[in-house]
Amino acid sequence: MYKILELNPQLQPFAGDIDLRMFLYRATKQRILAEGQTLNEFANAHEYFGIHHVDGGWVYREWAPSAYQLYLEGEFNNWNKTSHPLKNIGNGNWELFLEGDDALWEGCKVKTVVDANMTRTEHLPLYIRRVVQNKSNNTFEAEVVDDRKVFNWTDKDFQGEDSLYIYEAHVGMAQEEGKVGSYREFADKVLPHVKKAGYNTIQLMAIMEHPYYGSFGYQVSNFFAASSWFGKPEDLKYLVNTAHEMGIRVLLDVVHSHAVKNTAEGINMFDGTEWQFFHSGAKGDHPAWGTKCFDYGKTGVIHFLLSNLKFWMTEYHFDGFRFDGVTSMLYHDHGLGTDFNSNDKYFSYNTHTEAITYLQLANELIRQVNPNAITIAEDMSGMPGMCLPIEDGGVGFDYRLGMGLPDMWVKASKTQDEFWDIFGMWCSMCMRRPGEDTVAYVESHDQALVGDQTMIFRLAGANMYTDMNKDCHNQTIDRAIALHKMIRLYTLAGGGEAYLNFMGNEFGHPEWIDFPREGNGWSFHYCRRQWSLKENGMLKYQWLNDFDEDMIHLTKDAKMFEQRMGDLRLSDSYRQVIVFYRKGLLFAFNFSPCNSYTNVLVPIPNKADYTVEICTDDEKYGGWDQVKHITYPAKEFDGNQFVELYLPARTAVVLKEGTIRKPIQKEETK
Repeated sequence: MYKILELNPQLQPFAGDIDLRMFLYRATKQRILAEGQTLNEFANAHEYFGIHHVDGGWVYREWAPSAYQLYLEGEFNNWNKTSHPLKNIGNGNWELFLEGDDALWEGCKVKTVVDANMTRTEHLPLYIRRVVQNKSNNTFEAEVVDDRKVFNWTDKDFQGEDSLYIYEAHVGMAQEEGKVGSYREFADKVLPHVKKAGYNTIQLMAIMEHPYYGSFGYQVSNFFAASSWFGKPEDLKYLVNTAHEMGIRVLLDVVHSHAVKNTAEGINMFDGTEWQFFHSGAKGDHPAWGTKCFDYGKTGVIHFLLSNLKFWMTEYHFDGFRFDGVTSMLYHDHGLGTDFNSNDKYFSYNTHTEAITYLQLANELIRQVNPNAITIAEDMSGMPGMCLPIEDGGVGFDYRLGMGLPDMWVKASKTQDEFWDIFGMWCSMCMRRPGEDTVAYVESHDQALVGDQTMIFRLAGANMYTDMNKDCHNQTIDRAIALHKMIRLYTLAGGGEAYLNFMGNEFGHPEWIDFPREGNGWSFHYCRRQWSLKENGMLKYQWLNDFDEDMIHLTKDAKMFEQRMGDLRLSDSYRQVIVFYRKGLLFAFNFSPCNSYTNVLVPIPNKADYTVEICTDDEKYGGWDQVKHITYPAKEFDGNQFVELYLPARTAVVLKEGTIRKPIQKEETK
């Protein structure tokens, strides 16, 4: 019996489905791999296909099984469409050798001409590593990358910290100036902030090439090209290398759930058919996103996608991936409108078993390339086993995103906090599948987009524009500042085994994200990050930033995530008080908007003193300094240990456990 069934006995009726999951995984490996071959050895399509310099010249290879002729055209042959035909070498593969080291060159623009279905079309090579926009006619052009160029990596022994504090970021909108920021600007200007703030991992969005800037990078056109929106390939390598020198892990927000439907700059219809990479007919079209859906059952598609993962890890030294749109992959209806309120929803005709198999293969490959790599699944359905090892009947991810937590806070923000069910929120944060780790977060980029609202704006509203000076006390802003700190601390400390924040939200960035478009006059005003707000000593953003920084450093230093779940010590729904213990830290919250409580007796797990480390009401965080940083001694009543706390209204306190005092053992009388 697989361990998934031991951890989830309620899944026993679906044991056959778990068996099927594992059978398909083993059968697919047997089908695609040669005898004795590993996935790491299999996933090398990027080294064979594409344009490469070889002894005596250059070679160009493509996989186009349904085409009847391919040509390479470009600046090297004055854009002659047919002077350089590729040779069909079997199994749908094509090859062209260009003699001479100078036959092609770095930056040489090229296109692939494809004859198929009695039609001649032009495309960008499937494995091209650089695509640039021709702004004169708004088209995209492929450029040759000379793979003889060597980047001076200095990160050979980098591993990253054990805990995961993720700073989700978009390189282009990371600058305060109204423009598209660059890889190098991000490395030099933003990474120091990330380091100081205590985050040890960055999760980069929009790195895979995408033709529409406003897509946030989620409509990928060229899977092996680092987006030229932000600079050259060596600039991205500089960013990753710089992060590693700072001790910061770098994750790629990888999009293998779908692809842009464009044919001129994308991979769609490359060999003249829609089924080269995607399902044919309606099954190949995503009904909500207007994109193309991969056919994960095809060996060629598996080869392409697995090689893509290995490419980003070996070429750019990414330390792992956050897989976008996993829910869309898992179900034939893409999870649209499905309420996953019973286990049979995960094991039915609607389950896309081939996608599950692909994700298992992807996770196995990633660990073969780098045993220390991290993988995170964006799955809102709660698929059982998503974050269990494959051998246990799982899919193999390390973490799933706790996507229910932002929804919980959005729902709560729509009511007055005196009506919040704090214990119910605690239960929601504890709803994690046994043995499976969760990334907790209050808000990601999803909640910051135009049409939605960040948490600070939900709490403060338009008062943010007028009352964020430190010398201004507005009741709405005071409430928003207090709750913003408490909500983030509550989620970090109780919601998962890792934590995520979208850039700028830690200091309550006041603006939503709206990419340049016709509707806003192609403005960058809302597509940037105003770092100066947190540096301005006159503004309250500094308070929020300082609290977030201290919160991160305290919990990280305590290695809080080593204790998988918080230990609930006190829950008083009527008074809106909740206290829990986790890895030597005692987290005490009073969410009541008006009632402060003295002499709150909190049961503690060990006989030890507890010292106040941080408090949301500290003056340095914009509070009233009502809680002194003192040590509370352990008290004993009826053989149980307690500390007696003072908890002001709308305040959270974090106390650190001191030396545990063991009871004195009486000598036995002889």
